[in-house]
Amino acid sequence: MTKRTDPGRTGRPPSTSRAQILAGARELIDSDGWEKLTIRRLASHLGVGAATLYSHVRDREDLLVQLLNDRAAELAHPDMPEDPMERVLVAATAIHDTLAAAPWATEILIADDLVGDDALWAVEAIVAAGIECGLSPIAAADLYRSIWYFTAGEILVRSHSARRAAEQNRPNYRDAAFEGLDADRLPTLASLAGQWPQIARRDTYRAGLRALVDGLIRRGDTDS
Repeated sequence: MTKRTDPGRTGRPPSTSRAQILAGARELIDSDGWEKLTIRRLASHLGVGAATLYSHVRDREDLLVQLLNDRAAELAHPDMPEDPMERVLVAATAIHDTLAAAPWATEILIADDLVGDDALWAVEAIVAAGIECGLSPIAAADLYRSIWYFTAGEILVRSHSARRAAEQNRPNYRDAAFEGLDADRLPTLASLAGQWPQIARRDTYRAGLRALVDGLIRRGDTDS
């Protein structure tokens, strides 16, 4: 927990480090969501004046970029295999695993189109490997974009599902819908109804990623 300043303190204004600011911002995001994060709320949370924060961040967007860069700095740089398709998979999995631990970062990225500079090495690796697989630069960029959409969607669906499951007294519409399936009209889904909760919990990201990448590379250029 970030250390807060005693509001009754007098004398020289307290100093606040960049690390404390980012830690406090993450606390607010964890409790209220990133959409409600403002400079004013963060200053109040840390027990300092807004002017103290402006010595480290220009505005809210700069704060979000710094949060993303801080998260991106934790993105592991795995050893890259020689096979270019395998490099695509390794880089994409590194992005996924880093963001899955902090779904709020994914929400910021898809909502505001902000990019953490420290994560661009993974984008570079994917696009360059796509070109090495025979794709044009544009098709290789499309390969990355398809991977990103797939990855972001997987992270957000699982995050929101886990959040709903943790909330008390929230109706489970999926289970209610499956319980009432008409076996004559929807025989396949009805046969899977009892297994669907377990199916939904299975981690299929890596298998789905491999199938997506393999299909797009085999398909080749589609930009002409």
